[in-house]
Amino acid sequence: MSKAIYSVVAAAGIAAASGAAWWYQNKPAKPPVDPAAASSAAPGSAANGGKAPAVEVARVEVVRLTDDAQAVGSLRSRQGVVLKPEVSGRVTRLNFRDGDRVQRGQLLVQLDDQLTAAQVQQAQAELSIARANHKRNQELVAQNFIAQRAVDESAANLQVAEAKLALAQATAARMRIVAPFDGIAGIRSVNVGDYLKDGAEIVNIEDIDAIFVDFRLPERFQTKVQRGQRAIVEVDALPGHKFSAVLQAIDPAVDSDGRSVAIRSCIDNRKLMLRPGMFARVTAVFGERDNARVVPEEAIVPQQGKQYVYRLVDGPDQDTKTAQRIEVKVGLRQPGRVEIIEGLQAGDVVITAGHQRVQKDGMPVRILNVGQKPGGAAAANGAASAASAAATPAAASAPLASPALAKTAAAAAKGLDPCAAAALPAPRPGNPEPARRT
Repeated sequence: MSKAIYSVVAAAGIAAASGAAWWYQNKPAKPPVDPAAASSAAPGSAANGGKAPAVEVARVEVVRLTDDAQAVGSLRSRQGVVLKPEVSGRVTRLNFRDGDRVQRGQLLVQLDDQLTAAQVQQAQAELSIARANHKRNQELVAQNFIAQRAVDESAANLQVAEAKLALAQATAARMRIVAPFDGIAGIRSVNVGDYLKDGAEIVNIEDIDAIFVDFRLPERFQTKVQRGQRAIVEVDALPGHKFSAVLQAIDPAVDSDGRSVAIRSCIDNRKLMLRPGMFARVTAVFGERDNARVVPEEAIVPQQGKQYVYRLVDGPDQDTKTAQRIEVKVGLRQPGRVEIIEGLQAGDVVITAGHQRVQKDGMPVRILNVGQKPGGAAAANGAASAASAAATPAAASAPLASPALAKTAAAAAKGLDPCAAAALPAPRPGNPEPARRT
């Protein structure tokens, strides 16, 4: 009985399979599709069968872009020295007050010079005798009363007397401590009557008409930084003030420990707003471009070492746009935005979010919040953030931002810039100072 049932089931299965195979081989062919009808029906089918993917976009903005780098540094005097006596002695006079301005060559401290003054008088007397003896011997040798040897000895004695006088005068000069340059005296640590040993500290003199800013930049910037470039300096002690500095010196060696380059800039400080030792935040400006095209960094799609963006152009209807994959060349990068050198024009609309939904080049997409102007809310927000970000470096790059510094600039125009004077070579002893440039 069971064998008969199995036979019937097997026969029915074979018949069903044979019928399905015959139908598949003899099914009617589909009618040809008209391309025009297919193209006209595509939007309707996309709308009915599945909507175009939604993306967020932003416009290509034109801003003022600054190529810069941030660092921290310290302020230093243009010139600074701690006065110390070269010889021991007792202080007999102090010719300055704490915090006074002093001039180069001004007597500041006088040590007891009674002994040295007596030595100078003694040397002068010996020189007078030696000079008279030598003159007398020259007259006698001309009359053949003495030998030439006596004249030679008197000439040597005259030279010895002159050297003794010079030594006594040099020792006496060391009892007078004078200002080595124009500056401001600090707070003295001695009083009249104190006995000072050689090397004891008396007072510091600081020239702060110009202030140096010493800072370091990573070695990757050593090809960008150059003398004469500008830097913006801010100090925590004066919030809201920005000071313009000029790069004056670059260390030729790279620090092997930190792999950084030491840089020195100069600030005109004739208003005395800055003090040596202050902590400074420095923005070194390498260059500026007024018409830089930038996009949000989210718009960049890196692939195989190249950079791409999806640019939107008009689509088949008012509600959709067509995404075009464009290769671009990027320039400067700043937080939140990237400069586009080639590939896009100002005003182009690019995708910033939803790239993964664009499966192929030329695919139709929808812009979120199409009720707003092209670019959507995301574009408006991106433009606002880009504008605010652009305003920050532009404001920071404006030199002499504070009113006090503006007055300083007007004063600097009337005379020699202290930073320009700092760059001049120092005059050698006995030679006139070099001509100053105005």
